[in-house]
Amino acid sequence: MDILIKALQFFLCFTILVGIHELGHFIMARVFRIRVEKFYIFFDPWFSLFKFRRGDTEYGLGWLPLGGYVKIAGMIDESMDKEQMKQPVKSDEFRAKPAWQRFLVMIAGVVMNVLLAIVIYCGICYVWGDSYLSNEDARWGYNFNETGHRLGFRDGDRFVSLDGEPVDNIQTLLNGLLITKGDREVVVERDGEQVTLTLPLQELIDMRRERAYEDLFTLRHPFLVDSVVVPGASALRHGDEIVAMEDSTGLEFPGYQALLKSHAGGEVRLAVKRAGCDSLLHFTLPVTAEGKLGVLALAPYTLRTQEYTFWESIPAGFRKAGRMLSSYWEQLKLIVQPKTKLYEELGGFIAIGSIFPGSWNWEGFWLTTAFLSIMLAVMNILPIPGLDGGHAIFTFWEMLTGRKVSERVLETAQYVGLIIILALVLYANGNDIYRFFIK
Repeated sequence: MDILIKALQFFLCFTILVGIHELGHFIMARVFRIRVEKFYIFFDPWFSLFKFRRGDTEYGLGWLPLGGYVKIAGMIDESMDKEQMKQPVKSDEFRAKPAWQRFLVMIAGVVMNVLLAIVIYCGICYVWGDSYLSNEDARWGYNFNETGHRLGFRDGDRFVSLDGEPVDNIQTLLNGLLITKGDREVVVERDGEQVTLTLPLQELIDMRRERAYEDLFTLRHPFLVDSVVVPGASALRHGDEIVAMEDSTGLEFPGYQALLKSHAGGEVRLAVKRAGCDSLLHFTLPVTAEGKLGVLALAPYTLRTQEYTFWESIPAGFRKAGRMLSSYWEQLKLIVQPKTKLYEELGGFIAIGSIFPGSWNWEGFWLTTAFLSIMLAVMNILPIPGLDGGHAIFTFWEMLTGRKVSERVLETAQYVGLIIILALVLYANGNDIYRFFIK
């Protein structure tokens, strides 16, 4: 069922992103009175699932969910319609328009994807706010997995800074360890002192390859008292922290639970830290036959949520989209640097589908859709022939020099671009197959 829900979310998201992107090209073409011959969601080699014609434009849904396209009259695109280009130029064709108009048509899809992400982020900020786990609330520090210990962390460490920047949002810290082109310097608080750890790039790469970052650190779970439900435990109060039981100290909630079960029907000696008391309090309390102390435990952590009014959500959405754009652009630059080995993390449709939540959650769906919209915008603006950025760079050259690039050069570039794009698609999806089915 999880796979089905992920697949449905992926299909809905992809349809929205492709539709919005192509709608940008379509609207800008119509603004400049350029004839649009086709508007398709997904590709339609040989046949389409359905189609209809309105005016000069054929609208349809293709069967190959690898993207979509708008076929603009008089433009060399992925359709490679050479016959049309041999005909005399008509006034409503793309090639008949000034360079600046053609440039705007080319970048309109990218602009629409960025605008979509901004609108989604504004909506998320207004409806759900901005929730995150603050490092400041992790008063008891973290537990680390084997990889974390190898990097130099110890259970109980609490983050202070990453490369000199104070740590607040925990997710930001994890991203900083994963997306890097060099060593990272992390300062932690350990036993009341600050300790500096240097994390080598190669070890961070190994962590990423092994996917050990998924449980690199987890919050420590102290035994906090919420309320008393059995008279025998009436000596305890809300907010008390049990720091020792019998001769065991420094355990977490599950450890103390196991110890209580071993004393079922008997008594246990407790050391308790209470707010306002300078020293620990000591009690001997009965344990029920079920191995319980007779109290309800208090959840030690809550997410912080920044709430926004409607008007506050608008600049917040712009800021969120800006940060995501900057972050993804930095990732893209690191991918082309061999030493980071980030190119190994490129994924195709399986990897993209896997980032959706396993249960239907609208907040998670829209967050993922906004991120993928940013990703689609950045990828499409790259100056690769066949992508919007490739078309735009030739038009921009014409705007600067006043000389139009020949159709032969455009055709050749289109073929080269399609080969590059196909190679990237095969490589990314090959990575998926290797990671999910072979490795």
